Amino acid sequence: MRKLWVAALSISAAACGTGTEVARGPEVVTDTIGDTIVVHTVSGSVWGSDATLVPELSIGEMDGADEYLFGSIASIAVDDDHNVYVFDRQAQHVRMFDTEGSYVRTWGGPGQGPGELQRAEAMAVLPDGRVVVRDPGNVRLQVYGPGEESSQEWPYTTGYYTSSPLWTDDQGRTYAPARDLSQPQASFGDLLAVFDPDGTPRDTISPPHGEFEGETVTGERDGARVTYGVPFSPRAIWAVHSSGHFVSGISSDYKIDLELPEGVLRIERTYEPARVFPREADHRRAQTERGIGMSIPGWTWDGPSIPDTKPPFSGLYSGRDGRIWVPVSTEAQEVENEDHDPDNPFSTPVNWRSPLRFDVFEANGTYVGAVNPPGDFSPNPSPVFEGDDVWAVSRDDLGIQRVVRYRITLESDP
Repeated sequence: MRKLWVAALSISAAACGTGTEVARGPEVVTDTIGDTIVVHTVSGSVWGSDATLVPELSIGEMDGADEYLFGSIASIAVDDDHNVYVFDRQAQHVRMFDTEGSYVRTWGGPGQGPGELQRAEAMAVLPDGRVVVRDPGNVRLQVYGPGEESSQEWPYTTGYYTSSPLWTDDQGRTYAPARDLSQPQASFGDLLAVFDPDGTPRDTISPPHGEFEGETVTGERDGARVTYGVPFSPRAIWAVHSSGHFVSGISSDYKIDLELPEGVLRIERTYEPARVFPREADHRRAQTERGIGMSIPGWTWDGPSIPDTKPPFSGLYSGRDGRIWVPVSTEAQEVENEDHDPDNPFSTPVNWRSPLRFDVFEANGTYVGAVNPPGDFSPNPSPVFEGDDVWAVSRDDLGIQRVVRYRITLESDP
C-alpha cells in the first residue's frame, strides 16, 4: 500500500459564473490499495467557498400556448447543443425546446401505434441526438429523431413499471431497469438491460451492492406482510456514470466508488454527521406506523431504534461532463404544515424539511465544492448537470412546473 499526503492540492479552476482564474485546493490523502485508488478529502475545496444556483432560463407557463404548459414532468434531458427535452407523463409525449427555451417539436402521444406511448416513464438522450423513452406499457424502448419524422422501436420484454431513471452513456449505450425472466413469476430484481446504439440487446448486468440488506421493520398478519426501511438507516445507492460504469456506495460511510476499466476510484470526504432530532425521529416512526397500519391495523413499532445521525449521503447523480453530484444529508427544521388535513391519517400538523445540498466531485475524485440550490429546486426528476449549468424542474406556489436552467455561482462572488 502506498500513501501520499498532499497538503493543499493546487488546482487551477475557473470561478463559476465569474470567468476569474483562481488557484485553490483541498487537503487530500490518497492511498493505493490493490486496484483501488482512494482519494480522501480532509478539508477545503477547489472553489474555496459554497456555491448556489442562479436561474437563467425558465421553460413553462401557466397561461399561454399549450406547448409551454406541462401536466406532469417525469423526465428531462439535454443534448450536446443544449437543446432541452421534456417528457410529460400526463400527455405521454416528448417536447423539444432549443437552447433559448423556444418550442421546436413534439414526439409521441398516447397510444399503441408506431411512435406512440402507453404508460411511458422516463427518457434520455443519446450522443447523436436521438431521444430514448422507456415505455413498458408498449413493451419497448421508443426512439425518436434525430429528424422530426424518424422513429424506431426496440423490444423491451424485461421491463417493468418503476420510477427509476433511464440512463445513456457517452458511448451511445442505453441502460434500462430489467427483471430476471428466468426466475419464478419473473421477479423484479436490481438488474439493468443494456442496449447498443442500434438497439441490439447487449447484456443484462447487476448493479453493485445487491447483497446489502438495510435495516427494516415488518408487519405480518393473516398472510399479509408489509416491510418498510428504518428511517435514516444506511442503504445501497448507485447510478450509471456517463462513462458507462457504475458509481455507487453504501451510505453508512462517506465512501463512493467509481468503477474504472483498470480498477476502482474511491471518493471519501471527512464530514460532520447531520443530527436526527428526537422529535424528528418520533415523526418518522409515526409515519412508518401509519403506513404499515394501513395493511396491518394496530401495528406498532417493534424494530431497531432510529439512528440519531443521518447517513452522509442520500443519492448519486452523474453529470454529462463526468462530474459526480452527491446529495448530502442536512439537519432538518420543523415547519407548520399549511395544508394539514385532520381527516387524512397521513397528514400531520408539522413537517420536517431538510435543506438540499450537493457535494460535487470531478471524475478523478477531486472535491470541487458544495452547492446549495434554491428552495424551489427539485431533485426529482433527475436534474441534468454539465459544467457550470444545471437543468432541473421547479414548481411554484401554485404547483406549476417549469424546467429551469441554473448557473453555478460562488456565494462569495460580489
